[in-house]
Amino acid sequence: MAGPTDPSHRSTVDPSSGYCSATKTFHSLEPPAPVPPPSQPLSVFHYALSLLSSSSSTFLVNASSGHHLSYPDFLRRVRSLALSLQSRFSLSKGDVAFILAPTSLHVPVICFSLLSIGVVVSPANPLSSPSEIASQVHLCRPAIAFSTSQIAPKLPSVQRGTVLIDSPEFESMLTQYGSSGDSPVAETMPLNRVEQSDSAAILFSSGTTGRVKGVLLTHRNLITLLAGFYQSEPQPVSLVTPPLFHVFGFSVLIKAFAFGETVVLMEKFDFVAMLKATEKYRVTHMPVSPPLIVAFVKLEITGKYDLSSLQAVGCGGAPLGKEVADRFRDKFPHVELNTGYGLTETCGVATRTVGPDEARHDGSVGRIPQNMEAKIVDPTSGDALPPGQRGELWLRGPTIMKCYVGDEKATAETIDSDGWLRTGDLCYIDSEGFLFIVDRLKELIKYKAYQVAPAELEQLLHSNPDVVDAAVIPYPDEEVGEIPMAFVVRKPGSNITESQVMDFISKQVAPYKKIRRVAFISSIPKSTAGKILRRELVNLAVSVKSAKL
Repeated sequence: MAGPTDPSHRSTVDPSSGYCSATKTFHSLEPPAPVPPPSQPLSVFHYALSLLSSSSSTFLVNASSGHHLSYPDFLRRVRSLALSLQSRFSLSKGDVAFILAPTSLHVPVICFSLLSIGVVVSPANPLSSPSEIASQVHLCRPAIAFSTSQIAPKLPSVQRGTVLIDSPEFESMLTQYGSSGDSPVAETMPLNRVEQSDSAAILFSSGTTGRVKGVLLTHRNLITLLAGFYQSEPQPVSLVTPPLFHVFGFSVLIKAFAFGETVVLMEKFDFVAMLKATEKYRVTHMPVSPPLIVAFVKLEITGKYDLSSLQAVGCGGAPLGKEVADRFRDKFPHVELNTGYGLTETCGVATRTVGPDEARHDGSVGRIPQNMEAKIVDPTSGDALPPGQRGELWLRGPTIMKCYVGDEKATAETIDSDGWLRTGDLCYIDSEGFLFIVDRLKELIKYKAYQVAPAELEQLLHSNPDVVDAAVIPYPDEEVGEIPMAFVVRKPGSNITESQVMDFISKQVAPYKKIRRVAFISSIPKSTAGKILRRELVNLAVSVKSAKL
């Protein structure tokens, strides 16, 4: 099959859009990134270490406490913890480690230690409910877990127990094995032959069915992700606002380590604390979600802090409106606003804008990066479409996930036999190769940068004896993008209220999944096949909102 650098069709690739008329495929306009040969044994940790130039600078900073780790100190802890885990728990390549803890300086040490010896890392949201955590643990089947004494009670038992990262025992594991003499720490890391095709991480993503999915990423996936950033300008000081269990935060952390950057971490996100940290640590770059851009634009408190060090923000996780982007640029003309698009299934990156010229391509989420291909496919006919026409975005490349763990059916529905990932997003690519997101074919609600599956909430609503039927839709919200709104059919004689419906759900799900609006209705509109006609409900909700204005 012809690939992106195959000379058999390179002559038919439009140099403006990257579209190949022979294969009806879009190709990156950037030169291919050099990647190690797939047969070379290599973990993403050791690849990142090979890119890291000799550095004694600070790697990690706790924004609130000021505690920090230099690169040498970080590597010493990574090495000691890796050796401790091998000796105390007999952890080896292929074992899975479940990480349920808030962001701290310990979490990156744990992740890199595990990756260095071939143990699969599976970080999860510590705010998840016990039932949600149980589902995740069932999927990834961990040999060991890492958590805090406060959060650990939500975890089911795992084979080799749970390591409490706020315990003296864990602290001792970080220092038990000192460096060997004067040898560089990198040369004394524990050895465990890791192949690039080996599993590296299981990150969680909700599907449209409401069942949580474990996205399996390999070391090769993450290595090629890093390789794509090789020619990027280093970002001296980054403040990472996305949580480290989210693919956005996870990928930013790995990139920052590989390129010797300083990363400022927040244990718990707070907008004012973020502004203080930006001023205090002279933050230059910041990955953000659209609600943060809205806050930057709307809140006057931003003027009380010195943000002059900030050079660029990278916005992803949900669509960013043109009006908000323009207002941000007007208010912060010295800050480059870059946008991007990605999925957990693509290691967090599928398209991105690079540089000030691309950043000002209004409404776009950028171009496809090196080593990636794209198709725009008509959802009805299955035909691949040329520039300017709308269809479902399909992606293919070395950063595409291996599979959904334990779900062959969902994997087959998402990745075809030729390796194309169906994103479920309705898009088009213009004559200059820029991608535009039009709408979602899939039904996920984007609350901030989180995905909320309507079917999961509907299943819970159906379990309430006062509810006959229910449907959940995305309701537009300027602050967070979308909020879950429920349409509920009451049981005859029931007087269940809006607040009671919301309370019923909030007790069973993580905070970002909570239903935040409720409307009562006589019946849920459905197709003849029994599928909920969500668009009708969205139109109803929006029309009612407009009538109240």
